[in-house]
Amino acid sequence: MKTLAMAPHTPPLVLMLLLCTLPVNSSFQPALVLEMAKILLENYCFPENLVGMQEAIQQAINSGEILQISDRKTLAAVLTVGVQGALNDPRLMVSYESNFVPVMPPMLPSLPIERLIWLVRNSVKLEILDNNIGYLRIDRIIGEEIAAKLGSLLRDNIWDKVAQTSSLIFDLRYSTAGELSGVPFIISYFSDPEPLIHIDTVYDRPSNTTRELWTMPSIIGEKYGKKKDLIILTSKRTVGAAEAVAYTLKNLKRAIILGERTAGGSVKVKKIRIAQSEFYITVPVARSVSPITGQSWEVSGVSPTVNIIAKEAVTKAKSLLAVRSTIPKVVQSISDIIRRYYAFTDRVSALLHRLQSADLFSVVSEEDLAVRLNHDLQTVSEDPRLIIKYMQDNAAIAEEDPELYNIPDDMKLSRELVDTMFKVEILPHNTGYLRFDKFVKSSAGDKLEELMAKKVWEPLKDTGNLIIDLRYNTGRFPEANFFTIYDSFQNTTTEYDSLPQITGPSYSSKRGIYVLTSYYTASVGEEFAYLIQSLHYGTVVGEITSGTLMHSKTFQIEGTGIAITVPFINFLDNNGECWLGGGVVPDAIVLAEEAVEYVHKIADFHQGLQSLIEGTGQLLEQHYAIHEVALEVSKVLVSKWAEGMYRSVVDIESLASQLTADLQETSGDHRLHVFYCDVEPDSLHNVPKIPTAEEVGYMIDALFKIELLPGNVGYLRFDMMADVEVVKATGPQLIKLVWNKIVNTDALIIDMRYNTGGYSTAIPLLCTYFFNAEPLQHLYTVFDRTTTTMTEVMTLPQVRGSKVWVFQGRLHPHQSYDRVSSRSVHPHYERSEQGYDHWGTNDWRVSIKWNLSYQGQRHVCFHP
Repeated sequence: MKTLAMAPHTPPLVLMLLLCTLPVNSSFQPALVLEMAKILLENYCFPENLVGMQEAIQQAINSGEILQISDRKTLAAVLTVGVQGALNDPRLMVSYESNFVPVMPPMLPSLPIERLIWLVRNSVKLEILDNNIGYLRIDRIIGEEIAAKLGSLLRDNIWDKVAQTSSLIFDLRYSTAGELSGVPFIISYFSDPEPLIHIDTVYDRPSNTTRELWTMPSIIGEKYGKKKDLIILTSKRTVGAAEAVAYTLKNLKRAIILGERTAGGSVKVKKIRIAQSEFYITVPVARSVSPITGQSWEVSGVSPTVNIIAKEAVTKAKSLLAVRSTIPKVVQSISDIIRRYYAFTDRVSALLHRLQSADLFSVVSEEDLAVRLNHDLQTVSEDPRLIIKYMQDNAAIAEEDPELYNIPDDMKLSRELVDTMFKVEILPHNTGYLRFDKFVKSSAGDKLEELMAKKVWEPLKDTGNLIIDLRYNTGRFPEANFFTIYDSFQNTTTEYDSLPQITGPSYSSKRGIYVLTSYYTASVGEEFAYLIQSLHYGTVVGEITSGTLMHSKTFQIEGTGIAITVPFINFLDNNGECWLGGGVVPDAIVLAEEAVEYVHKIADFHQGLQSLIEGTGQLLEQHYAIHEVALEVSKVLVSKWAEGMYRSVVDIESLASQLTADLQETSGDHRLHVFYCDVEPDSLHNVPKIPTAEEVGYMIDALFKIELLPGNVGYLRFDMMADVEVVKATGPQLIKLVWNKIVNTDALIIDMRYNTGGYSTAIPLLCTYFFNAEPLQHLYTVFDRTTTTMTEVMTLPQVRGSKVWVFQGRLHPHQSYDRVSSRSVHPHYERSEQGYDHWGTNDWRVSIKWNLSYQGQRHVCFHP
């Protein structure tokens, strides 16, 4: 909505500009503008926008910058532009009308009953259309006084008849007059009795009163209620009270608005004469604010839900109602299908509840309905296989004949089919290659197994690695399954295990198995690839598969273009996880045509994989600080390799990533990292280079930041820990350029938020500055796995420069303390002590500021 309010200082400035830009050679009289300002102050419905306006106009007049305009209509036009621009309100207009005769509209409630009846009959039209659709056209919103007089007539001839319809087209396209007092009745007619709804707030500026409009607890006759469809037709001519009706019902989500944006009228506008002149100003004297939206239909109008030219609105409304009449049937049909077939039975209840409570108020087409229902189901189920879609061409859903994938009983024909369906080769490096483009169903039983063993498995049994090519496998037969499955059609759960015996040789799971996939790999082919991957029996190489599952069924909703696809079988792998389709993501994603070549590289890499994994465990056993954890981690790594958990590793980088994850997960130590680099990394224990005197200055500028903050608070930021030898070598410069600038502050902030590394050898030296010289403070103990030694790290007995001494505990002004040769109480001791009272005087962490003399040096005590 266009905002009418402005900053308080804007109107005076704009009006001053208006007055200062009037053309030369005019006969303008300042009194006219002053009278206009007075009218606005007393009548304009946004008085808060007029603050300071009159004073600003007087100031402009007194300045002598106001020029004269001789032409009255030009003056009116200039004033209109100025006042509209200043208040951002196009309803404000100044006019010059020498022959204007005010016309007072007749007071309708005072008219005779016969006249009122004639008025109603000429402004209201009611029809009952096909399918019991009501059509009600109202060209004037009747106020509450007339409604009270004609109550029984309106009830019997309009409202009770409308109440019997199944849905309603409410036509306000030609409604250009009416009274706001009639709005509550109409809103109440389309609402429930309880609770009462606050629908509008109207402020009247001349009387400075505010009136609230609410729905009515009861009305004469039967209510239409909230459940039946209501479509309101609007046009660019719709104005006034009709806009209030449309705006309120739209934002209460009770009606769909169809047509054009409305005119954007006003609650009440008056044309007021300016003093005794022939100039008039049109002013909106009342304003409406919806408590539902906090905004208004005034000026901006009511935007339609469905935008269409006004003359086509009735036809569009009929088709829209036809769509909406199918919604209950569609929702019920979808609910029945989900209840009967959906494989996730534990999610059915939540899905049905979501369907029944779905907000479909503003659905305007079958496509819109399908999109909203699909969104709701996806949100609840989180199952990409459960899909509702709109099929625009309403095409029949084709299902393939499963007989196409049967193998005949005739062994001669079976032999010919096996020869054509299976391609077997021995590639270089003793790599077997098997390609088959379909999964088939056989009724030949043991004879087919013997045939497969001879034609397929026997040639491949002694190969070192095996490539299974599914790049052109589009699945089939649908009944070939490799998982634990739940079938909602049969309401059965079946576990599929490997067979205890097979005809012909088996292929050891210890050898390399590589499954090739492409975008065309679908249904059972995808299931096979997923099985190999999830059981860690092989490595999948190629493109992401199509995500086409054969164990879903699509149902067309009768009489609509809407269809629902429901998975009726769930696949659970050995981890208990359900595969939701969406395509199998290969371990190595490469173009399908490059997959065979890439397999040879991966196979070569896998030859040395065991030694790399075992070597990682051995390094950990030799160097990790917690030996027993290192032994356990090493065993886990070898065990995971034996179980095939590293088959998904296809290069050195992915190996490093997988080893890091396994090390951290097993040990619980996030510091363990395995990484790969082309050159040997620098030693972490290299002797640091001692900087030159010139380099020290650059180093201090780059790494240290020192500030004195208000209250004599020091601030020290350093972003890297230097080695202790470097610190010792650069000690004099550090003391001079850094430490001496902050040591005598009353408190110190040490900022290490950006300190991301360095040498820990300098920590004892740094800590020493904050402890007494004796006794030495034990900081921490270091265990070195390489030498199996433990070293206690202590503060140093001596350091350069002054020290900061920190006392933590309860401090008493009459108690003496060790290591203090003389004592003087801080001149602000009482204030300092009171400043810490809120910490609690019995808290052992209370610290009070002192100035102490210690070994000839002045120090500062502070709470860190």
